[in-house]
Amino acid sequence: MMEPQYKKRKTRAISTFTWELLPVLSDEKLCEVELLEAYAAPIINKKQTSFLIKQLACVYPLNNLPHIKRVRACRDKNSAHHLEIIICLCRDLNGTDIPNGEVSLRDFFPEGKADGIGLGEPFQVKIPAYQPLTRPQFEVASQHWPTSFHENKQITEALRGQLFNTEEKAKMQTFMEKAIEAAKVGKEMGMEPVGAVIVNPVTDEVIAVGHDCRNGPNPLLHAVMVCIDLVACGQGGGAFNHDKYPNCHFKSVESFSGDHTINTDKPLLPLEDHNLTGAIVNGLPYICTGYDLYVSREPCVMCAMALVHSRIRTVFYATSSPDGALGTKYKIHTKKDLNHHYNVFKGLMEEECQLLSS
Repeated sequence: MMEPQYKKRKTRAISTFTWELLPVLSDEKLCEVELLEAYAAPIINKKQTSFLIKQLACVYPLNNLPHIKRVRACRDKNSAHHLEIIICLCRDLNGTDIPNGEVSLRDFFPEGKADGIGLGEPFQVKIPAYQPLTRPQFEVASQHWPTSFHENKQITEALRGQLFNTEEKAKMQTFMEKAIEAAKVGKEMGMEPVGAVIVNPVTDEVIAVGHDCRNGPNPLLHAVMVCIDLVACGQGGGAFNHDKYPNCHFKSVESFSGDHTINTDKPLLPLEDHNLTGAIVNGLPYICTGYDLYVSREPCVMCAMALVHSRIRTVFYATSSPDGALGTKYKIHTKKDLNHHYNVFKGLMEEECQLLSS
């Protein structure tokens, strides 16, 4: 039988946790800020700013840099000028890199056009090559030149460890503890010490609990694959017989507490560009649509792709794996050409789960 659902009650007094939950983001969101060399110059008369922007946009358009703000406030408080403007990229001067200090306005404009253009002596600057995707990237980019930035506040909070409150973390720990219990049972049976739990975050119901069964008759039955199949069994489907493993169990449709359709009013907003939709069949989500997975070890490529196909919402894992597909070797959940993406967090009860392999 399925274990009793997680009952809603006052959260136990946990103000601090021994683990730190970190988001697993795409490489684009974690990479260092790439910089380009450019030429800029002070604007002599700030009333000409709009005119200069239009003129330079015609001569030196920054077509591939829509995030760059062409004008910035002068950083030298002792300067006689208030504004500075980007003229062009260094590579725009016919590929000739003119040493800083030797360039003049005549190098940028046709003969006779430099006089009276309203710019001071040009100088070299560094500007961000791409629009920043996270606040840390934005803070670094802004040190060089102003840029547009559309902040995903959830990413900012996640990177600071502030996305989840104490009550939510306590629930997460409870669910991971169930995964650890399952892993221990599997280990006693000679399986890989990996456990997994699938939860409906709207009701806090545990939908399925499974452990690794790959050392049995089917080598494909990793803990995640077992859990996905158990969810399908609970919906009247499923491909495998789990009778030999009594600690791998699911919650049947008949035992669901109330409406089990996807609650779009309370989603976990995506940390990546997500398509979180899934088919609804007989009032039920397609396999794992809208559900969360708690697993003691980072999933492999096979399991990560199975989670894509089953439409999982969020994955929380404890320990990394050398061949892990959600952060270590690959980041399957961030591949743009997939038709579904999900959030991934790592580090939940990492130390406790590391002991499973000892």
